Amino acid sequence: MSKTIPCVLMRAGTSRGPFFLREWLPEGDEARDQALIGAIGASDPLQLDGVGGGSTLNSKVAIVSRSTQPECDLDYLFAQVGVGNCSVDTRPNCGNMLSGVAPFAIEQGLIPAQHGSTRVRVYNVNTGARIDVTVRTPGGRVSYDGDTRIDGVAGTGAPILLDFLDAWGAVTGKVFPTGNRIDLIDGIEVTCIDAAMPLMIVRASDLGVSGREAPATLDNDAVLLERLEALRLRAGQMMGLGDVSDSVIPKPVLVSPGDPPDSITSRYFTPRKCHASHAVTGAIGVASAFALPGTVASECRRQPGRHALVVLHPAGRIEVEVELEGEGDMATVARAALVRTARKIMDGQLHLPDYVFSRPEQAGEVSQSSRSKPLRIIVPTRAGGGNDAVAHLIGARLARLLGQEVVIDNRAGANGGIACEYVARAVPDGQTLLLGYVATHAMNPALQEVAYDPVSSFAPIGLIGSSPILLVGNPAQTPADLCTLIASLKQAPRSLRYASAGDGTPPHFAAELFQLATGTSMRGITFEGAAPAIASTIDGRSQLMFSSLLTAYRPLRAGQLHALAVAAPQRLPGLPAVPTLAEVGVAGMEMAQWYALFAPAGTPATKVDELNHALSEVLKDPEVKAGFESYGAVPEPGRPELLAARVEAELARWRRVVRESSLAPSSKSVDPLHQFQEPC
Repeated sequence: MSKTIPCVLMRAGTSRGPFFLREWLPEGDEARDQALIGAIGASDPLQLDGVGGGSTLNSKVAIVSRSTQPECDLDYLFAQVGVGNCSVDTRPNCGNMLSGVAPFAIEQGLIPAQHGSTRVRVYNVNTGARIDVTVRTPGGRVSYDGDTRIDGVAGTGAPILLDFLDAWGAVTGKVFPTGNRIDLIDGIEVTCIDAAMPLMIVRASDLGVSGREAPATLDNDAVLLERLEALRLRAGQMMGLGDVSDSVIPKPVLVSPGDPPDSITSRYFTPRKCHASHAVTGAIGVASAFALPGTVASECRRQPGRHALVVLHPAGRIEVEVELEGEGDMATVARAALVRTARKIMDGQLHLPDYVFSRPEQAGEVSQSSRSKPLRIIVPTRAGGGNDAVAHLIGARLARLLGQEVVIDNRAGANGGIACEYVARAVPDGQTLLLGYVATHAMNPALQEVAYDPVSSFAPIGLIGSSPILLVGNPAQTPADLCTLIASLKQAPRSLRYASAGDGTPPHFAAELFQLATGTSMRGITFEGAAPAIASTIDGRSQLMFSSLLTAYRPLRAGQLHALAVAAPQRLPGLPAVPTLAEVGVAGMEMAQWYALFAPAGTPATKVDELNHALSEVLKDPEVKAGFESYGAVPEPGRPELLAARVEAELARWRRVVRESSLAPSSKSVDPLHQFQEPC
């Protein structure tokens, strides 16, 4: 038996894959991913049973819909489907597949075609970046025919202009996530840059190669690949991405001098195999590092304005126009544009094999084969924040105790709503868990309507731990004591900016309540998680943040931030000089950020008990305790019924706070580098 859905197969840039309207695919992320696995034929390395081509370059999928974002026309979700494994990764972006989005959408009637050419603003759901795409539409119809040639593709086609508007810092919150333009890892200089795609760039010569080798030569150099992967894993931690061993980002890149003026040679890895040509997003990142001073790819100091740069790759070249603002160390990339082509290959019906779709088990039963499936912990935020750190801290130990693989799956968005909805709708077999916290199960549902019930949609497994909330500031831009800060804000309202991690999160609630309690006013900037929010406070884009100690602990120890007050009933042992808010007259603001595991409602009680016992054993592990303490957090094992009681009490508390303080979802500004919307 097969399931049949519409499908358009396209060559987009130097990639190929099926394009779908979102409504063509099954509802829910799990069923959607199963459909994509069947469409590509992912389980077979040759992908004989689908439209894939046995390579990552043609195991890609574009999912398109009308945009839900202001001033954008289309939403584009990219999915990288596995080759020889049933996986779907929606964390990275793909600029090549992007080139097919606007032609596909116009032909499907999502966007009206203009005469001559049509410009479409695309919102990339994976990274939050916006891209203006210009397509030739003579006579109001898409034209794929033209004289433009791109290296790596036979023949010519109509030019498709991709103009990246805000791709810099889109994933981590900073163009240079480590705070440096060059870092030293194991004696090798690297540049960690987040420009359209998080990259780790290394001089080829520093690893003993020329950087002009054929991809097959580099792929056969086991020593080089092992060294690159070791550097990449370290770089991922330094960039705030956490453990990237099961992630495709950051992508490693080897660079060497180019031949023509204003050119650089690049070998781009995906991440453990050299790309046959080059990714578009990777070309944006390499060109950005090439244009900006002080990186391992820098050639010279360039003046403000537009620069025509060339990225040389194994199949030819990609020309990138980069626009710089500012000079010297203050130079930034304002935009980057390049040209691709696309071609529609097939438009018709795709028959999906029935075997890729899971069959829900009878209530109360757990499949004997469940041990062979990985246990997935769904994290409601991007990699690099406190939730992600907690998930990785317990994940490896749970795997050993349960005797099965544990996968940490970051599904950020909608202030944690996407992850919560995904788990609430999952098969209740104990194989899909949610790393929930005070925002997903109390604050955000108290503030606004959500598409899940924080109590009835889940089966509590157990509390993991908690971390106190404290007010931290940029030492160069804020006073060192809270009383002086409050007096300054009263004298100059809205003179300071606070970083928030989304409506209904502790940083948002605490900042709004602080302003109400002190009669002050600040400007808020919303970020996509705690990692970029705390980074903005360190670099001065914002000056203050109410952060969990787990997130702020290391920047505080490094002197990058100073602590002004803690939202706790007493001072913290690790910060004895920092007063409580109550001590300086700000009452009613005691709060902590707690973390817990939840399963879908209906999970068998025996499975809940098994998971709770394993979690309790993990939290007693001396290494786990030390890990929590290294972040200033405390493990708190307990029975499921205690967690259930805590959720109900916290939900009631924050509903009362919202009602009494008249809090509402904010309409504050977003960070200019990226429209951030997720919680910490």
